[in-house]
Amino acid sequence: MLVAPLIVLLGQSSAGAVDTLCLPGPDKACIAGTLRTEDGVLPDVTITVTDEAGTVQEAVTSDTGKWNVQVDEEGTYTVALDKTTLPKDLDVAKSEITVQAKFGATLPALFDVRTASYDASTSKVDELVQSGVNGLRLGLLLALASVGLSLIYGTTGLSNFAHAEQVTLGGVLGYLFVNSWGLNLWIGGVLVVLACAFSGYFQDRVLWQPLRRRGLGLTQMIIVTIGLSLSLQYVFQYFLGAGTVRVVQDNPSVRTFGSVTITNQSLVAMAISIVVLAAVGFALLRTRIGRATRAVSDNPALASASGIDTDKVIRLVWTVAMGLAGLSGILYALVVNGIKWDSGLQILLLLFAAVTLGGLGTAFGALLGALVIGLVVEVSPVVGMPGDFKYATALLILILLLLVRPQGLLGKPQRVG
Repeated sequence: MLVAPLIVLLGQSSAGAVDTLCLPGPDKACIAGTLRTEDGVLPDVTITVTDEAGTVQEAVTSDTGKWNVQVDEEGTYTVALDKTTLPKDLDVAKSEITVQAKFGATLPALFDVRTASYDASTSKVDELVQSGVNGLRLGLLLALASVGLSLIYGTTGLSNFAHAEQVTLGGVLGYLFVNSWGLNLWIGGVLVVLACAFSGYFQDRVLWQPLRRRGLGLTQMIIVTIGLSLSLQYVFQYFLGAGTVRVVQDNPSVRTFGSVTITNQSLVAMAISIVVLAAVGFALLRTRIGRATRAVSDNPALASASGIDTDKVIRLVWTVAMGLAGLSGILYALVVNGIKWDSGLQILLLLFAAVTLGGLGTAFGALLGALVIGLVVEVSPVVGMPGDFKYATALLILILLLLVRPQGLLGKPQRVG
């Protein structure tokens, strides 16, 4: 298996037979990795790191297969694995690799170490199962964001093109709270949801409610959401730059269930998504405020005439929707191991596709649509579609379905004329 890069915290010039820590800084860089095969980690293997001047540093993998070296100069380094320290039944495809060290960063060194009995071939069924699990994971993360997007459309009629930036905001705040400020991941996650929920409350209180009261049309409000989306993208890019930032520096541990390989972070993200989506569904079906939300979504004028404070319901919807989008953002950043200034923009069409496929304005339709979109995106390359066209495949299926069922999977048909 490839040597997974491991980012560790505090620095020494070389690693010993136990786990050591390495922290890159303004004038220091780290080269690190975890040496393992498909059967497990490899301790007591010697790694050498040589700079351009010929200076050699040596590291020995720990009991967990981890190693790291700290360097004081930028430039090209040659990382070599000493084959004589490998067990007899193992071999490495390429024992020397080059790494370009850069101050403030940890560079991975990847060695492909295999046992003699290793077989890289996989069956089509195994690939489908793995892709199905990946699709379910993507669908659940999309559902967290698309449910809120659908509720906003249902209660206000507004298609919020800035919704994807709330997903980015969740990942960015996760990076700020956990990585930069050093908070516990669980505490940071809760703060991310609260901060994003407050941003939704603030948006409706300061921007959307005044615009509704002024009688601004939906077309003009959609243009406002596009402007807000572009503004937030530039803000994110200004503070983050063009690179990818990570919420958690350490590489996640991996579990294998039969033919399925998945990280622990993905398992936790999927579990959290299921619990939260179930809670939202229960609230919509069984609570008073949920019934009021569905009433406003079905007929705002009739709901208002029945004594429901539509402004409060809409504000609550904005608050919950932004909180769910923020949760989706931090979980997405953990699953894909990073967040960029345009991460939300990259999935914007998938969010709208999920909402449209499930039925505009229906929360449960958005959930179903997100799961379908996630599965199609991940499974389509396995059945022969080029990888670059996997998003196009999902949108094509959306178009074909709407030709047959214009209201979406769970939407209600409307009379025209």
